[in-house]
Amino acid sequence: MNAPLPESIRRALESVTLDDKYALDHGRAFMSGIQALVRLPMLQRVRDARLGKNTAGFISGYRGSPLGGYDQALQKAKKYLAAQNIVFQPGVNEELAATALWGTQQLGFAPPGTNRFDGVFGIWYGKGPGVDRCADVFKHANMAGTTPWGGVIAVAGDDHVAKSSTAAHQSDHIFKAVGFPVFFPASVQEILDLGLHAFAMSRYAGVWSGMKTIQEIVESSATAEIDPDRVRIALPEDFEMPPGGVHIRWPDAALEQEARLMHTKWYAALAYVRANRLNHNVIEGPKDRFGIMASGKAYNDTRQALVDLGLDEARCRALGIRVHKVAVVWPLEASITRDFAAGLQEILVVEEKRQVIEYQLKEELYNWRPDVRPNVLGKFDEVGEDHSGGEWSMPNPSANVLLRANADLTPALIARAIARRLLALGVDVDTAAQLRQRLDAIEAAERALIEVKAPADRLPWFCSGCPHNTSTRVPEGSRAVAGIGCHFMTVWMPDRHTAGFTQMGGEGVPWVGQQPFSTEQHIFANLGDGTYFHSGILAVRQSIAAGVNITYKILYNDAVAMTGGQQIGERPDGLSVVQIAQAMRAEGAVKITIVTDEPEKYAGVTGIPEGIAIEHRDRLDAIQRAFREIKGTTVIIYDQTCATEKRRRRKRGLMVDPARRTVINEAVCEGCGDCGEQSNCLSVEPLETEFGRKRQINQSTCNKDFSCVKGFCPSFVTVEGGQLRKKEKAGAPAPESLGALPEPRLPALATQPWGIVVAGVGGTGVITIGQLLGVAAHLEGKGVVTQDAAGLAQKGGATWSHVLIGAHQDDICTTRVSLAAADLIIGCDPVVTAAKETVQRMGRGRTRVALNSDAPPTAAFVHNPDWQDPSAACVAEVVGLLGEDAVGRFDAERLAVSLLGDTIYVNPMVLGYAWQKGWIPLSYAALMRAIELNAVAVAGNKAAFEWGRWAAHDLPRVMALVQPASQVIQFKPRETLQHLVERRVAFLTGYQNAAYAERYRAFVERVREAEAAMWAAHPGTPARQTLAEAVARYLFKLMAYKDEYEVARLHSDPAFQQKIAAMFEGDYRVHYHLAPPLLARRNERGELVKRPFGPWMGAAFGLLARLKGLRGTALDVFGYTEERRIERALIEEYRSTIEELLAGLNPGNHALAVEIARLPEHIRGYGHVKARHLAQVRADWATRMGAWRAGAGTGSGAAPGQRAA
Repeated sequence: MNAPLPESIRRALESVTLDDKYALDHGRAFMSGIQALVRLPMLQRVRDARLGKNTAGFISGYRGSPLGGYDQALQKAKKYLAAQNIVFQPGVNEELAATALWGTQQLGFAPPGTNRFDGVFGIWYGKGPGVDRCADVFKHANMAGTTPWGGVIAVAGDDHVAKSSTAAHQSDHIFKAVGFPVFFPASVQEILDLGLHAFAMSRYAGVWSGMKTIQEIVESSATAEIDPDRVRIALPEDFEMPPGGVHIRWPDAALEQEARLMHTKWYAALAYVRANRLNHNVIEGPKDRFGIMASGKAYNDTRQALVDLGLDEARCRALGIRVHKVAVVWPLEASITRDFAAGLQEILVVEEKRQVIEYQLKEELYNWRPDVRPNVLGKFDEVGEDHSGGEWSMPNPSANVLLRANADLTPALIARAIARRLLALGVDVDTAAQLRQRLDAIEAAERALIEVKAPADRLPWFCSGCPHNTSTRVPEGSRAVAGIGCHFMTVWMPDRHTAGFTQMGGEGVPWVGQQPFSTEQHIFANLGDGTYFHSGILAVRQSIAAGVNITYKILYNDAVAMTGGQQIGERPDGLSVVQIAQAMRAEGAVKITIVTDEPEKYAGVTGIPEGIAIEHRDRLDAIQRAFREIKGTTVIIYDQTCATEKRRRRKRGLMVDPARRTVINEAVCEGCGDCGEQSNCLSVEPLETEFGRKRQINQSTCNKDFSCVKGFCPSFVTVEGGQLRKKEKAGAPAPESLGALPEPRLPALATQPWGIVVAGVGGTGVITIGQLLGVAAHLEGKGVVTQDAAGLAQKGGATWSHVLIGAHQDDICTTRVSLAAADLIIGCDPVVTAAKETVQRMGRGRTRVALNSDAPPTAAFVHNPDWQDPSAACVAEVVGLLGEDAVGRFDAERLAVSLLGDTIYVNPMVLGYAWQKGWIPLSYAALMRAIELNAVAVAGNKAAFEWGRWAAHDLPRVMALVQPASQVIQFKPRETLQHLVERRVAFLTGYQNAAYAERYRAFVERVREAEAAMWAAHPGTPARQTLAEAVARYLFKLMAYKDEYEVARLHSDPAFQQKIAAMFEGDYRVHYHLAPPLLARRNERGELVKRPFGPWMGAAFGLLARLKGLRGTALDVFGYTEERRIERALIEEYRSTIEELLAGLNPGNHALAVEIARLPEHIRGYGHVKARHLAQVRADWATRMGAWRAGAGTGSGAAPGQRAA
């Protein structure tokens, strides 16, 4: 049994809230790095008040990963910020936000008596590219200085591996260039602690302080100590301030500013570092000879690397290893650095990206005597042992990389470098053997990873119903260029003909430099509305000024969707289409058109400039074709609200949720995939049926865009009115009804943290599971760090949450589970679980996996009707890596839908499964309280957790609740040819009549007999019925062609009506979407266009279905169309082909005969879609028949592919 909960944990379960991070005056709070940045200015304000100063705060910047959620967190904490006189004002862009921050310090020379506060401190924020674009204002503001009770921190969000960026970036060098001292916190706690130091330095030295954050730190969560008095500020006593000080003033000449910065302010900042010992040794001994210097994430990874090498603090001291942690990476304080370097033989500098610390260290040590100066290594190893110089002296330095400057560093890379240098310096025999053993283990794990080939990828994709699914299309023969935002994903969507991109705000401008030298006359450029407001309007202005032929598609989706759905524009009403239209007219765009999914909403709208048309999105292709012929710069404003934002607003009652849903009649569906082509939507999913693969709509993920209905297929109906039927309480039992569950034995925490990786699909709550585990660990007083790896993954791509749980916070070194160090993988999706990012965390003999064995389709299915579900292959890959006993798997997808009515409950169900297995070192009470604190679908998530527990304890019993018992205990027998034919005979009898069905049966029987006779004539060869089976399937497919009578029969089939009734309740009506040849209009390409028909069409279908006897007769009015004539001819053509095959059939050409017999599989769809597929099949048919006829003389004993003599 597990020990009862201590009283302290019971109190925590009752008292802890998620608002503690902002509300607590003192104590422990679980928070993310972003939330720590929200709390930081509050702590500063409290400290000032205790000193008798009435200060205020100002925060401005521009969102971008990894700081994409900062502005939202600030908005949520609005009441707490307001109570501390802190104002949050998002910037139009980063540069203007920085200018506003500069303004807060200019209050230092405001007119006397106008200041309401003793000072205003500020925080600027932006991702790395935002830092780049702010260099000018940063220089000016830093030269000018700060106020004594103000101060500014510039927080940079760096993306070292370009996970959610178009380029990897590193802000250290920009900060250095503009003269900002650079802080680099290594944990959530240090964001608070170093943040207070950064404010204090900014005030003392008159400089802006830079703070570098990266995803692994700022998007991690941990327990932090909240205490305004935690940080003790020491002002330098050894630095002499000049007359007049270092703070902002007016007037102030440029050269005086420069002199003050270079001669005083930087050195004052160094004095502050020195006084507060911000850089310091964390491991040292009396006889140290090897030093390691690191900062930020690299410091965390270095600690983990030492652990991985078996080098704890005591062992490091025994070996003479000194470890130095750098909190301020530039400028590097000299005296602290000299103290660290004294007595060492060698120093290894561990830092990610380009060298910052290494070059400063080498400069500081340059004039030391050779006999006392340590050898310094970092990015490059030495060549031999001659200490001949750095990388610049090497002819080919890349051949001697020690710690790479590109991408990022990992504990494994750092461990290898440390071991290599220790072995080169010389260690005792036992230590050398231990190091080599650890290196061998690391290299073996890396080699194994190289051999792993993931069965499938889960690419990020547009959300279901995303406006970009339609708006980013271009006409045949045209191309587009991408920009920044969700629509950037078009660059890997093959049908979008989009290549190339620019930095934010440069969209389309490369064409200015291309058109004069190209025969190409026109391109399209995608420009998001957020980017337009940020700086993209200048790109349009540039193209207009240059007079190039380009069409800007301004994609107005009413939200900054890429970073979480923030409002565009800083006014209460945001940014409107009318404002954009007015601006584009004023800029001089030659022609402007507004395209929208709801033209009717513009009725009565005023302010739209004259001559601007409002068009339905269905006309986008025609509009673009017209625009590409216009000389000059044109603009299409595509207006459709972000699908995810629609879902959010509908849940909050801020937007009407239309009582309308799409359903596919799978009996009518041909599986052609045109609905996917038209919608590009992930909610159009495969449905495997007796008659092949069809399509279905995932009602849980559908966002009601309805573009799938444009697929040229009569199988679509919309159900209007009513609502989806709620899960019948009596139909799905509560988990409590199954009785009591035994309590699992939970793992005990040792000195090493327990590593958990949650792997799943973005947007399904993967990160929520990580947060639940983090909060539960916090409630129990354990050490915990969670780190989320999302980026573009929120768009249906692969996403992970890393969770490290320790007995104490200090037991956790890094924010991610290291190579082969996962104790548990919570596999919410098999595809992501089998991905390399997950697999590299697995270690055979250590890792356990709780795995959902089913998965939603990957984005590959959207454009590939023949896509194969990789779930089984992914499960097999994981089992093969870890062994059968290490993997617990079950179909959580099916259980979630059957028992709880929604796939959104898959993840908490897998969590419950893992807990019941005894793989999570957290109590049941803490996990339940974490679910309650999350305050989202609490009852449903708790029920899902319980069902997961039952699945782990007694899976057959749970599965028996969602499928017939016979299916649980019996394997489905292999389908025989007889059964296959009988079902199709019955279908064709209903389709036409018994005589028609008998024609089918007789022909298949003839093929079966001929195939059997051929095998009998060649004893010794394994007899197969594959040709007869192929003919049985595909002659049926051709004979059951879906004309108007058949579509009517299938739509009026009681089975379909019962399906609708089982899905919906209330007062609903069924509408049909059809393109009757005699009634439908044609589009610009001559293709029939579907239109909706009301419920009366259901009655009409009943009547039409009874007229099926007219099919193929002189009275068949539909039978005279070219499509029907071709369909009837195909039947005879196929029969003739099969007759020809039978005449020359032998074992050598049997396989080719089967391939030819299966060709009708690819003749799918209706109308022009079917015609296109038929044309492709005809070419293949001709090729294969040519091969058949060329080999007609093959001897009876020839093997496939061989000619007989």
